[in-house]
Amino acid sequence: MRRPKEGAVTRNKGWSARVWRTGPVVIAAAALLAGCEGVQDAGSPAGDESGGAASGGRAASPLDNPDGTGPGLAPVTGESDRAEAVDLITKVTTKGRGPKTGYDRDEFGYAWMDTADGVPLARNGCDTRNDLLQRDGREVRFRSGSDCVVVAMTLDDPYTGTTIEWRKQEAAEVQVDHVVPLSYSWQMGSSRWPEDKRRQLANDPLNLMPVDGSANSAKGDSGPASWLPPSKAVRCSYSVRFAQVVLKYDLPVTAPDRSAMLEQCGA
Repeated sequence: MRRPKEGAVTRNKGWSARVWRTGPVVIAAAALLAGCEGVQDAGSPAGDESGGAASGGRAASPLDNPDGTGPGLAPVTGESDRAEAVDLITKVTTKGRGPKTGYDRDEFGYAWMDTADGVPLARNGCDTRNDLLQRDGREVRFRSGSDCVVVAMTLDDPYTGTTIEWRKQEAAEVQVDHVVPLSYSWQMGSSRWPEDKRRQLANDPLNLMPVDGSANSAKGDSGPASWLPPSKAVRCSYSVRFAQVVLKYDLPVTAPDRSAMLEQCGA
């Protein structure tokens, strides 16, 4: 179920409390269990009153979140921040996109492994996908008996600017996007990397964003010259995050992609 971020009201009254994984686990009220049996939720940290919408403070600017462990993708605003964004993107190198020959998702390890060393959240007992749902989701609820497997949450989707009330029964409604697509990276040089480095790229929170499934499907393996988030407010942020990933992994982008990234931040 999807609703606009601004001024919208959630009608599922069992979701009135904001919840996080890091707090103590509490038992859901009987009214909630009637609609979501076998589910537990996480308690709120004391003193947290930051609100729900991504634009209201939960989402982090990529400039303030260089390791990707903070939630969401807040807009880059203000002259100084945009100048910083442009400066970062100008450091990205360019080259032509190579062939896709030999690409296979399995070359980057099996999907959502918890054993990709060298990245945040690795080997914490929870797979990458569930780590990311917990990072970005609000009112997160877990499978009964688990503090890992997310079965329901509210997601303020940065790509479309909508809010999604997600349930595991409709898993594909929220997909975890590789900001720099794995196929794109393959064509830009990761085909020559050792497998452990490819596993890092595939499971690095810096390169991962839970988003609207249809938007992610529309993106495919496109670079920024061919696809940008439908929400114009985060296009500079998206370009910054793309730049952060390729700089961390010493990957180039195509010249049109770099130009598009700079344009989104006002260069």
